[in-house]
Amino acid sequence: MGIRHTPLALGEIRPAGWLRRQLRLQADGLTGRVEEIWPDLGPDSGWLGGPGEDWERGPYYLDGLVPLAHVLDDEALREKASKWIEWMLASQREDGQFGPGSNDDWWPRMVALKVLVQHADATGDERVPGFLARYFAYQLEQLPKRPLVEWGAVRATENVLAALWLHARDGDPRWLELGELLLEQNADWVDYLTGEDLITGPATVFAHLTHGPNVAMGLKVPAVRALLDAAAGRSRTATGDPARSRSATGDPVRSRSATGDPVRYAELTASLAALDRWHGQVHGMFSGDEWLAGREAHHGIETCQVMEYLFTLEQSALAFGEGTLGDLAELVAFNHLPAAFDPEMRAHQYHQQANQIAANIAERRWTLSSDDANIFGLEPHFGCCLANMHQGWPKFVASLWMRSTGDNGLTAFAYAPSTLRTTVHGTEVTVEQTTDYPFEETVRLDLSVSAPVRFPLRLRVPGWCRDEATLTVDGEPETLSAGADGYAVLDRTWSGGERIELTLPMRLRKERRERGALGLRLGPLVLVAALPESWRPLPNARGLGEWEVLPLSSWNYGLYLGDGLDSWPIERAPVPELPFGNRDVAVTVRGRGARLYSWRVEENSAAVPPDSPVPVGSPVGDLRLVPYGCARIRLAELPTVLPANLDAP
Repeated sequence: MGIRHTPLALGEIRPAGWLRRQLRLQADGLTGRVEEIWPDLGPDSGWLGGPGEDWERGPYYLDGLVPLAHVLDDEALREKASKWIEWMLASQREDGQFGPGSNDDWWPRMVALKVLVQHADATGDERVPGFLARYFAYQLEQLPKRPLVEWGAVRATENVLAALWLHARDGDPRWLELGELLLEQNADWVDYLTGEDLITGPATVFAHLTHGPNVAMGLKVPAVRALLDAAAGRSRTATGDPARSRSATGDPVRSRSATGDPVRYAELTASLAALDRWHGQVHGMFSGDEWLAGREAHHGIETCQVMEYLFTLEQSALAFGEGTLGDLAELVAFNHLPAAFDPEMRAHQYHQQANQIAANIAERRWTLSSDDANIFGLEPHFGCCLANMHQGWPKFVASLWMRSTGDNGLTAFAYAPSTLRTTVHGTEVTVEQTTDYPFEETVRLDLSVSAPVRFPLRLRVPGWCRDEATLTVDGEPETLSAGADGYAVLDRTWSGGERIELTLPMRLRKERRERGALGLRLGPLVLVAALPESWRPLPNARGLGEWEVLPLSSWNYGLYLGDGLDSWPIERAPVPELPFGNRDVAVTVRGRGARLYSWRVEENSAAVPPDSPVPVGSPVGDLRLVPYGCARIRLAELPTVLPANLDAP
C-alpha cells in the first residue's frame, strides 16, 4: 500500500503553459458566462434568495467556479463566486440548517459543503468552521429521524468529506460520529459493485445504483471509509483468510469487518474491476449514457459522470497513495474532459461516445436520453451537466501535487505544466513544472527553496512505462526505482536550483476488445481515427452557440497491423492555442488502415465492430490518429482488416 496524503491548499498550485490556456478557455467560455445566459444560475436562483431553481444547480456551479477562480488567481471569478458564498453563509438559521427555505433536501447541501470547504481553504475565511459545526450538529440531531433518501442516500460521501475536513481542524469527535451515521445511511456500494447484483448489460429501468454519476460517486466509499477510520485511529491491516482478500486473486472482498487500508483499497480495485468487466469501454472509463450501458463503443458517458469519476480518483489517491490512481486520473483528464466540450469550451455534450461518427439530433441507443444528448450546446437533454461541468479542470490542477502524511513530503499525483508554491517544515518551496506532457515525454521540475530543507519528493512512474522511465538530477542520471505503489522517491536535502528531468517513454499500445477489435494508446492519451469535421450551427441557438458535428468523409475504417505498430510514425508539434482542437494537433500518429464497406450505421451510431480480422478488397492507406480529446468525430474502437491487395496505392 502507498502512504496516505493530504491536499495542498487551494491556490498553491497554478496552471502554466497549455494547461493555463485550457483553463482560460473555460473561464472565458461557459463557466465565466453561464450566469448571463442560463436562468437557473441567474439572479433568481434559490441559492441567491430568489424564487428560481433551488436544488443542486447553484452548488454544482460553485463547486467548479470557486476552484477555477483560485487556481487562476482571477479576481473577476472570485467576485462572481462571492455573492453566492455570502448568501449561503447568511442563510444559516438558528437550528443550523441553511440554504433555500423552499427545499430541505440533504443532497444539494452536500455539494454546498464542498464549496464552503474549498472557499475556506483558499481564503482562510474564519466563518466557515463555525458554520459547518452548527450545521453538523443539526444533522446529528435530525438524521436519525429524517434519514437520507433518494440522491442523498447514494452520495453521502460528499458530506463525510466535509465532516472530516472540520474534524482535522477542531478534533471534535462528533464529526466522526456524523461520518459514521452518514455512511450507515448511504447505499452499500461495495456490496453492489462487487456482488452478484451488479447488472451485466444496459440498464432498462431507473435505479440509483445503475445511474452513471451515482456510480462514479459511489466508488468513493472505500476511500472515505479509510479516511474516516484513519481519523478515528482505527486503521488496521487485514487479518484472517487471505482467500477472502482481493488484491492477490482479483476476487471481491467479502469480509465486512476488516478495516485496514489494504482492505479498503481492495474494495476499490474490486469495484473497478467489476465495472470494467461488464461496462468498461476502450478508453478506460465505464459506460453510462444516464444508466450503466455495457461495453459497446456506441454507448455513451455522461459529462457529470466524467466529472465525478475524476474527483473520486483524486480523493482515493489521498486515502491510498497508489500511483495507479494517477494513471487512471490522467486518462480521464487528458481524454474525456476535453472531449466533453467544443475546443473553445463554449458548449458541452450530455453524452460522448467512444465511436462517435456524428454528434447530431437523432435517435440513438441510449439507456435514457433525448435525441439531442450528444450535440454540443448549452443544455442538451438536461441541465445537470451544464451545472456540474465546471469542476473537472480546476480540481485536476489542484490535485497535481499532494502532501504525504507523516514526513511532509510532496507527491506528484499527475503531470502537467504548473507551478507549486508551498511550505515544507516552515521553508518556502517552489516547484516549476515545465512540460507539454501528455503531448511530450519529458517532465522538467525546477526547485527553489528559501533555505535548505530535507523532504522526500515522490514522482509517479506510470504503469505503461514502469521499466523504461529515466531520471536525471542536474544532468546526472539517477537510479529510478519505483516502489510497489508506483512512486520513485528522492529523499534528500534540497538547496534550491536543482533541476529534475523525468522521461516517460511513450510507445503505441494495444487495448484488446471483443470480437478482435482494438483500441490504441500512447502514454496517457487514447488515440482515435479522426475524421474531418463539419460544425453546423443550430438555428435559434441558446447560450454561446449550439452545434451539430458531422463527418466530411467516410468513417468505416479498420486497422491494418501487418507492418507492426513500431513502424507507425509519431509526429509531435508545439501545443496549439486550442490545446484540444482538431485542426492543429500536438501529437499525430500516421497509422495504416483500409475501408470496411460492411461496417455500417445502425440506429444513427456506428454498429458493433465486425469480427476481426475482416477480409477487405479496399486498398491499405494512411489513417490519421490523434488524441481522443482532439476529435469530436472519432473511432476509438476499431476492427482489424486483412486486405486482399496490399500493393494497391
